[in-house]
Amino acid sequence: MRFAPEYITYVLNENFEDAKALFLAPLIAIHYAHLVMLDARGIVPHPTARAIRDALDSVSPADVQRVIYDGTHEDLFFYIDHLIVSACGEDIAGRLHTARSRNDIDMTMYRMRQREFVLGLLGATLELRRSLLEQADRHRETVFAVHTHTQRAQPTTVAHYLLAVVEQLERDGVRLRGAYERTNQSPLGACAITGTGFDIDRQLTADLLGFSGPTRNTYGSIATVDYLLESTSSTSVMLVGLGRFVQDLLLWSTSEFDYVHLADGFVQCSSIMPQKRNPVALEHGRAIGSKALGQAQAVMISVHNTPFGDIVDTEDDLQPLVFTMFRDATRAVKLVAAAMRGAQFDPRRLEARAAEGWTTLTELADTLVRDRGIPFKAAHAVAGCLVGESQHAPGRTLSDLLADASNRLIGTPLVYSDAELADILSPRHFVDVRRTYGGPCPDETASAAAASRGMLDADQAWWTVAKDALREAEQRLAERASRL
Repeated sequence: MRFAPEYITYVLNENFEDAKALFLAPLIAIHYAHLVMLDARGIVPHPTARAIRDALDSVSPADVQRVIYDGTHEDLFFYIDHLIVSACGEDIAGRLHTARSRNDIDMTMYRMRQREFVLGLLGATLELRRSLLEQADRHRETVFAVHTHTQRAQPTTVAHYLLAVVEQLERDGVRLRGAYERTNQSPLGACAITGTGFDIDRQLTADLLGFSGPTRNTYGSIATVDYLLESTSSTSVMLVGLGRFVQDLLLWSTSEFDYVHLADGFVQCSSIMPQKRNPVALEHGRAIGSKALGQAQAVMISVHNTPFGDIVDTEDDLQPLVFTMFRDATRAVKLVAAAMRGAQFDPRRLEARAAEGWTTLTELADTLVRDRGIPFKAAHAVAGCLVGESQHAPGRTLSDLLADASNRLIGTPLVYSDAELADILSPRHFVDVRRTYGGPCPDETASAAAASRGMLDADQAWWTVAKDALREAEQRLAERASRL
C-alpha cells in the first residue's frame, strides 16, 4: 500500500518523529520481553528465539533516530519490523508477532512512558516540599498578616502558610502515586482486544517490563484511558494549587509588599529601568504551569465522547500532548522549588506590617469573652467599634475608647490598661495563643513540620523504590534475553 502524500506529510511523518523520540526504547523492550515469554512458554523454538534476539540486538537506536521518514513503512513499529526481517528473514521474524497486536503493544508503550512521566513529576513535588519545609523551619517565628478576600485579615507565621502549601503537595503526591500504581499495569497479551488462544504468560512479560502485574480485562486493556485521565487530572489539581501559591509569591515580591526576595540568579533586570529586579523565575513558573494545565485540559477533551474501544484519538496524535503536559508541569514545579530554596523573607517588615490594620481584633473579642464572660457577638461589636472611633478621635487612648464603646453597646464599661491592650493586640501574642491543632503557634507548626518531614522521607523512599524497580526490570530483561 502506498499512502497519499498528504497523509504522509500531515500524519505519518509527524507520528514517526514523535514515536522515535518517545517510544523507541519501550518498543524495543516490549519486543525483547515478548520474545523471552514466547521462548519460555515453548511457543517459539529456542533456535528461532535466539535468531530473533540476535536480530533485535542488531537494531541501532542511534541509527533509527537518524532515519528520515519517506512513507515506505507505516510507522515506527513496521520500520523496526523491517529491520528485524532484514536481519533474520521473514519466516523467523514473523514468529515474533505471535500472540500480540499493535494494539496491546501501543497501550503498553504508552503506559511505560507515562509511568516515567508521573515519577518525574512526583520527584519534582518532593523537591518543592523539601524547599518549603526548609523555609518553614527558618520562619517558624516569623509573623505576618494573611489576607482573606484580598484584604488584610489576621496574623499567622510564614511557617504556618508554607506548611499549608506542603500539605496540599502531600495530597497531590497521594493522588499521583495512586495514578502511578494504576498506570503501572501491563496490557501486553491483550492482543487486538480479546486476548489470544496461545498459552502466553502475561505475568512474565509484566515483570520483565517493570509492571506490578497485568491488567485484568483484555477489552479494557485496549479500550480504557482512565489511567491516563487520572494522571492528567491529578496533575491538573497540582498545577492549580501551584499557580495559586506562585501568585501569592509574586504579589509578595512587589515593592508595595516587599515580603520576599528571590536570589539574584532567579531575577532579571529591565533593559531600560536600572532599578528593576524582576522575579521572572516565578513568572515563568506560573506561565509554564498554566501552559501545562491547558495541555491537561486538551488531553481530557481529546478523548471525550470517543468510542470505548481501540480508537486513534487516544493514540499517536494524543501521546505527544501527554508528554509535553508532564514535561511542562515538571519544569514548573522544579523551577519554583529552586527559586524557593534561596528566597529570603524579611521578618522585620513582615511583623511590622502584621501590626497594621487591626489584624488582631479577633483576639480582643476573644479576650472579652474569656475574661468578662460576655457573648461573642457583643464582644465582636465592641471590638469593631474601636476601628471607627479611633479614626474619629485620634488623640484618645484605646483604653478610653474601649470603655466608652462597651458602655454604650452593652451597658458596662470594660476597663483594660493601655499596656494590657497592647499585649492583647500584639501580633505575636495572637499567634502564640492559637494552639489549636493545625494552628500557627510555633510549637504546633514544629509538630506539623516534623510530621511533614516524616511523610516526605516515606514518600522519597517509595519514589526511590519505584525508580529502582524499573531499573531492575531493565536488568532482568537484558539478562533473560542474553540467555536465550
